[in-house]
Amino acid sequence: MAINWFPGHMHKARKEIKKVMPQMDLIIEVVDARIPFSSENPLVPALRGDTPLIKVLNKRDLADPEITEQWLAWIEKERGVRAITLTHNQRNEALSILKLAEEMTPGHDRQKSALRVMILGIPNVGKSTLINTLAGRPAAKTGNEPAVTRAQQAIKLPNNILLYDTPGFLWPKLSPEACGYRLAVTGAIRSAVLDFEDVAMFEAEYLLEAYPDLVRTRYGFAELPKDALALMDGIAEKRRFFGRGGIPDLHKVSEVLLNEFRAGTLGRISLETPEMVEREAREAEAAAAEKAAREEASGSKKGARKGRSGKR
Repeated sequence: MAINWFPGHMHKARKEIKKVMPQMDLIIEVVDARIPFSSENPLVPALRGDTPLIKVLNKRDLADPEITEQWLAWIEKERGVRAITLTHNQRNEALSILKLAEEMTPGHDRQKSALRVMILGIPNVGKSTLINTLAGRPAAKTGNEPAVTRAQQAIKLPNNILLYDTPGFLWPKLSPEACGYRLAVTGAIRSAVLDFEDVAMFEAEYLLEAYPDLVRTRYGFAELPKDALALMDGIAEKRRFFGRGGIPDLHKVSEVLLNEFRAGTLGRISLETPEMVEREAREAEAAAAEKAAREEASGSKKGARKGRSGKR
């Protein structure tokens, strides 16, 4: 699934962030604990330079706890980066971010100037909710639809910390392809640009492979369906989702699969592991190298043909 979703306000946000980021003392990036790699913004490492970074794995209560531990260790291998996890409505946990921010900026005298902190996060990872928790008041708009925050704003926090909120934005191309699917499954991409059945089929295939027991328990299968389509047909039969002529209503099934995943009804599920994304990165590099080699070979052949044509 090739999703290219880069609205004008997100392009503007990227330019604004690039302009002000060098002025920041610290950066907080909020990601979805179920997809820490797919929900991080690959523009951030290039833009932040040596600025300290706190990576917040939000929605911990929805993610597989064992895989979350793997992600914490993997993320903290990067220089100048600390990783923590959060869950909804845990104010004391959220406030620990401010203490960590002070620890990571020991040379900054907050008696003389405010600690300037930028908070980033792609749509629907819970960034605005976290801001309101830190501020202790409704300081940022929240909503279930992606891209609620549209303009940059500065928010005063305790201990002379100035938090710069930014619009949630994706990147121009969602790559590799699996990242786009994972973002779609979690709800980070507006449903209007998605093929619901395509996304749900991706989820079903992954669930059968990684969480077969949860599938069997939730949907009451005596035997595990053989593939994603069989799983969706089986859910249609058990929930009696049929259209005209008794044909399974896969759109309704898709809504059930996606909504139950997002709500945590299926259980605590992570859609990616460090090992998985490292393998995908290697495969993407190999594919890019192979494509470049083909293009180079094609260019050489064209050049040779032109040379022979000129001699005539």
